Amino acid sequence: MKRIVFVVIASLIVVAAATAGRFYLAGNQASATQSTGRVSIGGPFQLTDHTGKAVSDETYRGKYLLVYFGYTFCPDVCPTSLGIMGDALDLLTPEQLDKVVPIFISVDPDRDTSEVLADYVPNFHDKIIGLTGTQAQVKAAARAYKTFFAKVNADDPDGNYLMDHSSITYVMGPDGLYVAHFSHATPAEAMAKRLAELL
Repeated sequence: MKRIVFVVIASLIVVAAATAGRFYLAGNQASATQSTGRVSIGGPFQLTDHTGKAVSDETYRGKYLLVYFGYTFCPDVCPTSLGIMGDALDLLTPEQLDKVVPIFISVDPDRDTSEVLADYVPNFHDKIIGLTGTQAQVKAAARAYKTFFAKVNADDPDGNYLMDHSSITYVMGPDGLYVAHFSHATPAEAMAKRLAELL
């Protein structure tokens, strides 16, 4: 129950932020803070990909990003979301697919090394890039994307803990700015249709 509440709250925050951003853009109004009409989701990150290469948000400039935060030991939510992402990517044309970089950022860097991610992400699509890093790096990336995560059963003597986390797939534009997002279990067909419209 606790996990569901956290995920719902995080989803509502993202939706509220997106709605607010559209309001200011559509109404062409400026608040006391001089709103630009942009949603404050996304930002700089420094992480390591599943090949062991150091990357940043700048590495992927010029491409649309599909960004999902999760972890490889996730029993159900992450495999479902990544499976949908992979199916949606398969529905794009080769030309459209070339414009997209799908990214899976682990919120469990203690277990999700580059080697673990290298075994995991190809199960869902060969284009998906797995990213990990230090705890500080992962927290900074999650904070930039307004993503919640927390360790559950951290004191388990066998290390069999779980991670509560948001389950949202973000679409970032070639300029690194937020474009859209998909909630958990959005059908692959709907995701592919929206991506095709953006591309």
